[in-house]
Amino acid sequence: MPRFSVIVPAYKVQAYLHACLDSVLSQSYPDLELIAVDDCSPDASGAVIDEFAARDPRVRPVHLTGNQGLGGARNAGMRRASGDYLIFLDGDDTLTPDALRSIADRLKETGEPDVLVYDYARTYWSGETVRNVASVQLTEQGPAPFRLEDRPGLLQLLMVAWNKACRREFVEREGLAFPPGYYEDTPWTFPVLMSAESITTLDRVCVHYRQRRQGNILGTSSRKHFDVFEQYDRVFAFLDARPELACWRPVLFRRMIDHLIKVFAHRERLPRGCRAEFLRKARAHYRRYRVPGIQVPPRSRVRHTLIRCGLHRTYRTLQLAAALRRRAAKPVVQFLRAARTSALRLHYRVQLRLPLRSDRAVFTAHDSWGNTCSPGALEAAFRSVVPHIRTAWIARPEHRRAVPQAGARTRPGTAAYWTALARSTYLVSDAGFDRRLVKRRGQVLVQTHAGTPLGHTGLDLQERPAAARDTDFAALLDDVDKWDYVVSANRHSTLIRERVHPGGYTTLEYGCPGNDVFQKATSADVSRLRQVFGIPEDSVALLYAPAHRDHLRTQRPVLDLERVLRRLGPRFVVLARVHGPVPQGARIIDVTDHPGVEDLCLASDALLTDYASLMFDYAGLDRPIVIHAPDDDWAAYQACRGTYFDLRSFPPGAVARSEDELIDIFATGHWRGSRSAQLRTAFRERFCPHDDGRAAERVVRRVVLGGQGLPPVIPFAERHPVPSGSALLTRFPHATVPQPAGPSTVTDSL
Repeated sequence: MPRFSVIVPAYKVQAYLHACLDSVLSQSYPDLELIAVDDCSPDASGAVIDEFAARDPRVRPVHLTGNQGLGGARNAGMRRASGDYLIFLDGDDTLTPDALRSIADRLKETGEPDVLVYDYARTYWSGETVRNVASVQLTEQGPAPFRLEDRPGLLQLLMVAWNKACRREFVEREGLAFPPGYYEDTPWTFPVLMSAESITTLDRVCVHYRQRRQGNILGTSSRKHFDVFEQYDRVFAFLDARPELACWRPVLFRRMIDHLIKVFAHRERLPRGCRAEFLRKARAHYRRYRVPGIQVPPRSRVRHTLIRCGLHRTYRTLQLAAALRRRAAKPVVQFLRAARTSALRLHYRVQLRLPLRSDRAVFTAHDSWGNTCSPGALEAAFRSVVPHIRTAWIARPEHRRAVPQAGARTRPGTAAYWTALARSTYLVSDAGFDRRLVKRRGQVLVQTHAGTPLGHTGLDLQERPAAARDTDFAALLDDVDKWDYVVSANRHSTLIRERVHPGGYTTLEYGCPGNDVFQKATSADVSRLRQVFGIPEDSVALLYAPAHRDHLRTQRPVLDLERVLRRLGPRFVVLARVHGPVPQGARIIDVTDHPGVEDLCLASDALLTDYASLMFDYAGLDRPIVIHAPDDDWAAYQACRGTYFDLRSFPPGAVARSEDELIDIFATGHWRGSRSAQLRTAFRERFCPHDDGRAAERVVRRVVLGGQGLPPVIPFAERHPVPSGSALLTRFPHATVPQPAGPSTVTDSL
């Protein structure tokens, strides 16, 4: 008897069925049967199912002689199911990698509950992936399993069958089945949740819910949308048959009215001429199932009134009035925006004619993220070395917490923003300055750049259209002409930057200011940061920070982090800072939106990356670095972006050319062995010669004080690395994990 029976109904989904079935059969948890039901589909869906059945004995094909609809196809699959738990998946959706393993682990952890509810994400044809907005209801905090009355918020989730694993014995005992018609999930979902004696949740995206451009049933115009009334008749009939569930009538009544309003308001669902009839039936249902004294939320009272009274013409009048209001407001909004833009432009011109303030400096980092990286280090150095200069940050409202209390905050696009740009003597940034900035005589612009370049940048991107995208090279050179100083971390950066950003600026090869914190931090600072990120004590924290793939529209992790962590054992955790969706897992900590990458570096014990320039900064910590660079991926990155040297020939540590090699490197301890240390030392000598903790001070003394009191660089051999949070290099034992199959190539990689 398999653990899971995955039931997939198929009707006119031939273009998506391969991906759906593959996502099930490729799961890392193989104890399953896949019941694929051909609902008499007129396309090749049935043939696709037979192809998979011929290749994998776990596939059990079912061919219906007539079309029974989604509910009937699922019922046919349930009659043939033999697994402990039933899992439903539509033929155009997919399971995420390792979803079944996560579900199985959670079921075992919570004592085999009747129902497990997990999360989903919508995937669009454009490649965008958006997680369910109500995922907060799936938190795993608190006791588990539980009953619905302990977590009534679960009724606010999408009414679907494919976000639940239901114990088959429970379903058979309760006599649950899907009805015919549209909205068949409604009389399934509510009874399942209300009658379950034990429920648990899994806060993990297990299903990718495909949003099709066309062909979605709920987006088609048909009288079948009237089926929603019969489905709610079934829901309330279920309540009538079970008096102990009467307490749920008010909640279900509100859910019914909200659902009816949604169907009615969707212009494409109801055929022309049927809307008044639909509203009359909705009024009848309102009066039939209304609970006396029910409290309606204030924001829903108008819509409930329209349904209760069947005010079709009133509803149409309100819709038309709202549309007219939006149309009338549009030119007003445009006029106000134009007036504001003109006023700000005039304000900036006035400020440009006023004297510069020699005691003002303004800073910005990334896309106005606030106090991060080298601009953040320089701002702190301004306050300590030249305290008479007042500092201010250009930061967006969502990043206001990243701004230190000692500095003022200015929001981009405001009058204060233009005042700061016009009258501050010192302007510091690691990205391009505002294109509308007018460089004044006496202003000093300092460009820090964002790290040491591995991939091509600046004018070199002219030959790399995929990486350049919409780069305006003329505007880039205009920005370069405004720079007075460029901060460089090493000779490699100096030689490249001066060629790809040609201009009359002065290069300050003083080290990377953003890395000063690595030399100044203490063990107490590291411990505090590990607590902030929730890193368990005595665990090994790997910072996973891959590079952006310019040639891919949708960014997806190259590594299967969950598989890697399973092989490495429970003492490893991953801080994931990735582009695109973050992998899900119990020991994967999402730090993508954390503004300070320096904090992540200090909190981690090792860096795992591919081609991200973060490796140059991390090398200054003298902690292990492992490069994951598969042959095909490395070739694609070089072809698209181009690199300034062969990273795999001169790496900062061990190099893995496959996922199994990567696991082997960590399993055998080579990632922190003597050969890796030798590689890291050579890498540091080349790319971190000035990173002694005083780079920011040197820049400030040179720019503001003309070089007065410029501190010398501490020799490389005299620097002391900051200890890692788990004292990894001295006392953490080798991980004991299974070795990957096949010969090891670790020696060659090193």
